[in-house]
Amino acid sequence: MLRVGGVPLHVVREGSGPVCVLSVGLGMGWFDWDPVVPLLTPHRTVVRFDRPGLGFSAPPVEPPTASGEADRIAGVLDALGLQGPAAVVGHSLAGFHAEAFARLHPGRTAGIVLVDSSVEEEPRPAPARELRTNAAHARGLVLAAAGLPRALGPSLRRLTVRASSVTRQDPVPADLVRRTYGTGRVLRALLMENARYRDVAAELHELREAHPLPPVPVTVLAASPGTGSAVERRWLERQRALAERLDGRFEAVAPAGHLLMYDRPQAVASAVLAMPPNRE
Repeated sequence: MLRVGGVPLHVVREGSGPVCVLSVGLGMGWFDWDPVVPLLTPHRTVVRFDRPGLGFSAPPVEPPTASGEADRIAGVLDALGLQGPAAVVGHSLAGFHAEAFARLHPGRTAGIVLVDSSVEEEPRPAPARELRTNAAHARGLVLAAAGLPRALGPSLRRLTVRASSVTRQDPVPADLVRRTYGTGRVLRALLMENARYRDVAAELHELREAHPLPPVPVTVLAASPGTGSAVERRWLERQRALAERLDGRFEAVAPAGHLLMYDRPQAVASAVLAMPPNRE
């Protein structure tokens, strides 16, 4: 546990070599990278952490923002004494955070990998931000008091993972799922991240206007279940456009669901290892 930005965060550091930070999507935990980590640790120092309220980390002291999450990644690296450039891997919502980190901390960025990242082409903040924030907080307290997380949290986690993976399996041990998704703390954090999603997307859009990306490798990995549906084709088009916007490399990974790190961990590891090592 390391205190970063006034919040005790659960941080895991493994391996040796150039630094790589893995950040998961909305409402997920450090353990969701487990299939990828053994492929990286022989070659990289791998850092994982739980955002406030998620996994084993303490609750947040303020709602999430793009710049705040970028600074949190920098703070985690500082707390570990890792000052050199790092490759940052962001899945889903954390793709926003990885890109924001690169724009706000260019000298500390060795490259970014966006894993089936969230995409919002013309984002605008949702109205009544403070009202939505307070409502999400109150909803989390009420649901926790009613015992919903303990009763339904682990089952909803299992259903979500199975629906988001072509393997239809959740490999995380049942006890660990209960210890995390059975708590009101994780439920409240998930609701808050969801409530502020559009605001974070809009903030990143503004950062793109003010802070250019540094000249580092960018890879966009897009999950392709292989159904050939119109929805899948449109998603791949949006991911390809994101790669073009960031002057990055695009790769459709198939067969894979949104939880690409479960379905094709080798693709994620290969994208990281393909980046030139930076030991400065």
